[in-house]
Amino acid sequence: MLALIAGTGALPTELVAQLAERPLICAMEGFLPDDLVADVVFPLEQLGSFIAGLQARGVTEICMAGAVRRPQVDPKLIDAATMPLVPVIQQAMLSGDDGALRAIIGLLEGAGMRVRAAQEIAPSLLPPLGCLTEVHPSESDMTDADRAAGILRAMGAADIGQACAVSKGQVLAVEGIFGTAWMLQSLTQRPDAGGGILFKGPKPDQDRRADLPAIGPDTVTDAVAAGLSGIVLEKGGVLVLEKEQVVAECNRLGLFLYIRERAV
Repeated sequence: MLALIAGTGALPTELVAQLAERPLICAMEGFLPDDLVADVVFPLEQLGSFIAGLQARGVTEICMAGAVRRPQVDPKLIDAATMPLVPVIQQAMLSGDDGALRAIIGLLEGAGMRVRAAQEIAPSLLPPLGCLTEVHPSESDMTDADRAAGILRAMGAADIGQACAVSKGQVLAVEGIFGTAWMLQSLTQRPDAGGGILFKGPKPDQDRRADLPAIGPDTVTDAVAAGLSGIVLEKGGVLVLEKEQVVAECNRLGLFLYIRERAV
């Protein structure tokens, strides 16, 4: 039996739509899925009881999809089943995103459940190599993509973010805790003539079973508002939600969408 721990955003809904059978939908308090009704809602302070409940239901597989931020933990609400997990939870709260997810994955695997990636369940979410749009990137855009890939590697080593914007070899912005949309919105008042790319990819040593970066139609709109010329994604490392609509919006607005090989 598969359980989906669903966060906010479009990914959980699209994932459920691609599954032959509806999974058990679970959500953490404060981060309910946008368009799904959760069967189980749990606070982080009762993570141990939540895991025990999954075992009792016969859950053998877990998929984590959607956005979840670090909640405030109230020590008074930690129940007996969660108390032994407190050291791991504390370390996760102090780690970067990838470190925190590795800790949670470890707890789930320790309980005998297999953690499956969203792209394993719905491989069509990963776009093919090459340009998917009518507009193609220029030689300058591809040079910016090389530069951006190097920046992402440095960011990933520090477990910071999964996106950056680059123009003419210069860094316009890097993704932080507030996400890609906020980063792009910060460029809407940029003082130059525009141009450049949005580059997205996973962190170099990221556990790809959770928190793989994603784009959707809103990303295209935000990229246009930021004055960018196109979007470059690392092949096999970025999910594209509502792919047909994303490509159609890029074509309508004159952006390119290019999927490039992972840099060695």
